[in-house]
Amino acid sequence: MWKQLRSLLEMIRFSHTLFALPFALLSAALAWRDQGSFSGLQLLGILLCMVFARSAAMAFNRLSDRDIDAINPRTAQRHLPAGVLTPVQVWAFTLLCSVGFVASTLTFLAVEPPNPWPLILSVPVLAFICAYSVTKHFTALAHFWLGASLLLAPVSAWIAIRGLEGLPVAFVLGLAVLFWVAGFDIFYACQDVDFDRKAKLHSIPAWLGVAASLRVAMVCHLIMVLLLVALYWVASPYLGWIYLTGVFAVAVLLGFEHWLVRPDDLTRVNQAFFQVNGVVSVGLFVIVLLQLAIGG
Repeated sequence: MWKQLRSLLEMIRFSHTLFALPFALLSAALAWRDQGSFSGLQLLGILLCMVFARSAAMAFNRLSDRDIDAINPRTAQRHLPAGVLTPVQVWAFTLLCSVGFVASTLTFLAVEPPNPWPLILSVPVLAFICAYSVTKHFTALAHFWLGASLLLAPVSAWIAIRGLEGLPVAFVLGLAVLFWVAGFDIFYACQDVDFDRKAKLHSIPAWLGVAASLRVAMVCHLIMVLLLVALYWVASPYLGWIYLTGVFAVAVLLGFEHWLVRPDDLTRVNQAFFQVNGVVSVGLFVIVLLQLAIGG
């Protein structure tokens, strides 16, 4: 059982939860600051919802892609095509995580005053993030659907704490996440440009080619930085010079990411994708916590 659980967590790359979770917690920190009080129960609910929602969506993605993964040399050794896990096991895991996600939203009915919005929105949110898995079959904008799925992390965390009050703060942060994710997903898709064309799958690299796609990714990341600057104004007076220093650091890291990946050299895509973006998400969250703690 433990071996199967470990395989399931490896399959969904559980450790990559850190891409979205810090932005959800960043939004929550701003919401608690705006609310004037912190709630451990709300924090628990956000953590549970994030883990269950992402796990369900990733497991569904592996189920949806298992036939494609089996014929792609880069992904043929993933757990389902390699036979490490069976579709029945992964379906059971997906359903369990889906139920866990919806059940976790009940946490917010136990706070004072009760907040029904997480429960009301739980099924539509889960449907939207799972639907990403089929978008590559009909649109090259699948990268932006993935970005919109992660946009829901900070927006949902804010709604879980503040309801619909002050939502523009979370929405600006969410848009920054959307363009950040779309940009690095375009990077990642460059590895499969030839396979996607052969398999008639849609992606921006398959549509525009690698060189043009890297320019699109650069524009996405520039927009992300501009939106993070806009957040400084929208979330005023909570964010100050410490936060702006963090935004500058994010810009430098994204520039480094684009320096790592060249049209004629994609060997460092994984380094850019996993390492740099992990530092961006966790680092910005820590900077915002420091800003809120110190003020100014």
